[in-house]
Amino acid sequence: AEPLFRSLSARMAEGDKDRANPMREVRIEKLCLNVCVGESGDRLTRAAKVLQALTGQEPVFSKARFTVRSFGIRRNEKIAVHCTVRGPKAEEILEKGLKVKEYELRKDCFSDTGNFGFGIQEHIDLGIKYDPSIGIYGMDFYVVLKRPGYNVKYRRRKRSRIGSSHRVTKEESVKWFQQKFDGVILPGKKKK
Repeated sequence: AEPLFRSLSARMAEGDKDRANPMREVRIEKLCLNVCVGESGDRLTRAAKVLQALTGQEPVFSKARFTVRSFGIRRNEKIAVHCTVRGPKAEEILEKGLKVKEYELRKDCFSDTGNFGFGIQEHIDLGIKYDPSIGIYGMDFYVVLKRPGYNVKYRRRKRSRIGSSHRVTKEESVKWFQQKFDGVILPGKKKK
């Protein structure tokens, strides 16, 4: 039998570089869900209930950074609720969200850092039963992608930056979306 390193290098020479190296595999780091109500009080607590029902986690409230008279919000007033989901649960919720969008995203949805986001109009499309006492809320999905080895950015000792060749690019995240979900990329909006 030929040695492992030779078969690996032979495979890399054939062109499927990314498949040969498990450290190059792109995966979901986290999924951030955000519901911005624009006011504190009863509507916001109902939105928090929606997020809790969807994720099974305790959501966090976001405060307004400054007063905007035209929107009727004051500084430090709670106006939104968000939640960060990781692991298989994140993949499951993302699948539901993309199903609502019919697996179609615009090219503008993808950032240069290899992350992407989209919004949905009604949370009941995700399979949550409609409750007249709660109402209907829209929400934002934001997906952060990573590769194995990204922990060097967060660890306490010997913390360092991720090399430019190891970072996830826009093209790679688009390719990952197309392969994993059989997604369709629509052209971006024309800039004026």
